[in-house]
Amino acid sequence: MQSLLNPYPWFKTMREQNPVYFDQTIGSWVVFRYADVKQVMTDYEHFSSAPPDRGDGMNMFANSMLMTDPPRHRQLRSLVNLAFTPRMIEQLHERIDGLVNGLLDDMLAQSEPDFIRDFATPLPMTVIAEMLGVPSEDQDKFKYWTEQIITSSNNPNMAEIVPIYQEFGGYLYSMIEQRRTEPRADLISDLLKAQIDGESLSDMDLIGFCALLLVAGNETTTNLLGNAVRVFSEQPAIYAELRANPSLIPNVLDETLRYYSPVKAMPRHTHADQQIGDVTIPAGQRIMAVIGSANRDESQFPNADSFDLHRKGNQHIAFGHGIHYCLGAPLARLEGKLALEALIKRVETIAIKPDAQLEPIPTPITFGVKNLPVVITTNE
Repeated sequence: MQSLLNPYPWFKTMREQNPVYFDQTIGSWVVFRYADVKQVMTDYEHFSSAPPDRGDGMNMFANSMLMTDPPRHRQLRSLVNLAFTPRMIEQLHERIDGLVNGLLDDMLAQSEPDFIRDFATPLPMTVIAEMLGVPSEDQDKFKYWTEQIITSSNNPNMAEIVPIYQEFGGYLYSMIEQRRTEPRADLISDLLKAQIDGESLSDMDLIGFCALLLVAGNETTTNLLGNAVRVFSEQPAIYAELRANPSLIPNVLDETLRYYSPVKAMPRHTHADQQIGDVTIPAGQRIMAVIGSANRDESQFPNADSFDLHRKGNQHIAFGHGIHYCLGAPLARLEGKLALEALIKRVETIAIKPDAQLEPIPTPITFGVKNLPVVITTNE
């Protein structure tokens, strides 16, 4: 049985003993080995990202890049790339740096700081919300909607979740309508103008992209930052070496992405019978590709259960692989880089509070915690 705080011993057992199996509790096939996970995530012709038609109010994500296959996926990604470029990300550098240091100021002033609450949550949420043009006073709503949607994957009663999707989608639609008549310097306005071969994004395409960006762009970076601090607390020598050699920041980010992958698993669906290893998966089946297990596969990563600050050839798949490689990966890396730069400059030690009871995010999709009370010593 897996632990949400530490599923890795269970992943290892499954890789060795039952790497492709049907989980009755979630009604899905599950794959654990690196090669199999990579195959499922890459081979879109046989393992589709598009879910079966559903009437449960979740259609906003069915229109997103995450849940479409080529040629529609390619078209959506090309349109979005016109407004979501590396140049745009680089232009956010100064703003993110300011946010990082402002949030760090506020966290260090707390008598009982919580790294998730005070830093790792508001940083990516503010960045994404500002990119889209969400007013600052509405950002708490988006955090609430994001949390509900992430945890809904573990809720068998979808009737409870439908109102959240409807409220979320209604808000996004009203923003799109407003930008259509009153364009601003934000991503929604840019996406409304973007065209390829004379075709624009539909309202549902726009809602799907905005919802995906808010949910995935927020939760992934929050978990990346929180998981890095878990590593620093569990292995203080890592943080000490990083402070002594800041050039290792990219290594720390990539090894954290591998060691504690923020996205634990991603779903796919079979259109026809498919073979994985010696198992035949029937058509019309759901498959969970367990990224968190793949990134600990000993056949791909020597000493996979060790956090290696100097790991070479780190071919982790934490950001996905193939056509669905995360569009927001450069933004997550920039946020992570600036956050760690500020942290190692201003914070001498950071560790999880000894009596802290960490609460894992209760979903098979992401890996992280809801709270991270920390004890901090500073250079200031």
